[in-house]
Amino acid sequence: MSEELHFVDAVSEKHFKAMSLIHALGWRDSYVGYVPQDYLDNEITDDRWVAVFRKNYEEQTGVHGLLLYRGDTPVSCINYCKARTENYNPGDVCKFDNDSYADWGEIASFYTHPVERGKGYGGLLFEEALRRLKAGGFQNVFVFVLRENEKARKFYAAHGFSWDGTHQDIPFPPNAICVDLRYVKSL
Repeated sequence: MSEELHFVDAVSEKHFKAMSLIHALGWRDSYVGYVPQDYLDNEITDDRWVAVFRKNYEEQTGVHGLLLYRGDTPVSCINYCKARTENYNPGDVCKFDNDSYADWGEIASFYTHPVERGKGYGGLLFEEALRRLKAGGFQNVFVFVLRENEKARKFYAAHGFSWDGTHQDIPFPPNAICVDLRYVKSL
């Protein structure tokens, strides 16, 4: 088995499952103590996002899934797109007001497998997504990050992003509110 790193566009059920698993592991690792534990336990299943990623690909919603593989092992995944001004996933708790950012690029989601963090994989994938957004004609890009997620905020800052002073309050049942900060960068 080759340990070579390579990017893979998410176009198959295998890719959608790998991305969903990495997302779920990322949520369970990063959001403990911030997102209600009942929500994490009941809603964040390994296959929670498979149908979403499949729909994004099949219906060409404009959200592009990309994975970084080390050999045959997916280690990190990202979804990037033109800023979402509507929620592509009805019923999802995350709804963002992006109307004034409508011409921007967006990093819709980004996770590295928890056991693969600290190896530079996330940075390689993140920079590739930014390169693709720039090649797609975007001059600016943003990403939302949980206010309390200091590691992610430092990561984005190290890649030239900064908080623009805006945020979104994300309600989680039964009565928790998480605050996501909008980090921005000119491409």
